Amino acid sequence: MPSAGRPCVRVVFSGWFWNRPETGSGQYIRRLVDALARTDTGIRMNVLVPSGSLGKCAGVQAVSNGPLVSRPARATNLGKLWWEQVTVPTVARSLGCDLLHVPYWAPPACTTLPTVVTIHDIIPRVLPAYRGDLRVRLYTAFVSAATSRARLVLTDSQASREDIMRHLQVNPERVRTVPLAVGPEYTSRPSTDDAQIRASMCLPDLYLLYLGGFDIRKDLKTALSAFQIVQRSLPGVALVIGGKLPETDTPFTPDPRRIARDLGLPPGTVRFPGFVPEAHKPALYRGARAFVFPSTYEGFGYPLLEAISCGIPVVASSTSSLPEVVGRAGVLLDIGDIDGFAGALIQLLSDDAFHSEISQRTVEQAGSFSWTQTATQTLAAYHGVV
Repeated sequence: MPSAGRPCVRVVFSGWFWNRPETGSGQYIRRLVDALARTDTGIRMNVLVPSGSLGKCAGVQAVSNGPLVSRPARATNLGKLWWEQVTVPTVARSLGCDLLHVPYWAPPACTTLPTVVTIHDIIPRVLPAYRGDLRVRLYTAFVSAATSRARLVLTDSQASREDIMRHLQVNPERVRTVPLAVGPEYTSRPSTDDAQIRASMCLPDLYLLYLGGFDIRKDLKTALSAFQIVQRSLPGVALVIGGKLPETDTPFTPDPRRIARDLGLPPGTVRFPGFVPEAHKPALYRGARAFVFPSTYEGFGYPLLEAISCGIPVVASSTSSLPEVVGRAGVLLDIGDIDGFAGALIQLLSDDAFHSEISQRTVEQAGSFSWTQTATQTLAAYHGVV
């Protein structure tokens, strides 16, 4: 039954990323749908995923309050656009839903359905280096204009909300902040297979950790330069840089292996385990002494929440959304402050009392994020729209 005093809400989700859980948008829709189903049994959900030939309504699967097993076809740019602008609103309308929720920045430009769109960030509008070629710029301009047709915009952080209002000229009353959360596997409680997982990656006993992407805004040069200073004071520590490494070393995706060589860091002091499966991430976090994240811009900063949920102090930039996620669970520094990053890491490595104090704060900070809270706030947004 629906919650007391509220009618059932029928929601259709655009599930373009449903079968791509390795992406942030894929994780978001899966976890949100699951949390909504557990939070309020009155909500009725259909998740639409493309299958077969993109853009054909006959290829759409509609699944109500249940898992999907199909895998979407490999998208073309035109196929993706057709899915977002034609297939999803057409099928959603045929299902008789109360509203359409597009869980990433791709609202339909023309639909009579009340639409909620989640915009995790607007990086192509904020950072010139991410504006891409003509096709990307045209797509960004199109979805920017289409955003004005959405009944409500959800976003992950107050920083992103302010960016959306400023760059997309959306009325503040139509932009709502609903923070994200992590799964229960991200906890400070050790798992029995933690040591085995870390051993399979040949990790040392004492290490600092970075886990994330390698595009230019991640600023791995600051992390490696700071680690160079750490190494001089504490030569027994290693820096583990996890994630799928760039295939080519470019100004947009600088290869951290080349940066480490240029800095003259001793061989073996920087470890590159490569892509880390989701199931192995918690063990990697829990084994680290501290997490370093010098990113210059984030819509939310998911790796930071994963780290503090595992009880690991973080050292990060004090920019965009990062202070909202970190709170008092780490040390926040100016962008590119190499000496500051190095000093904070050295203190976390050598001062047990300081490390313990920050670790205690991670428990409190991580506790302020939960998928139940995310689902409750999202459901309230639905009812406001309906």
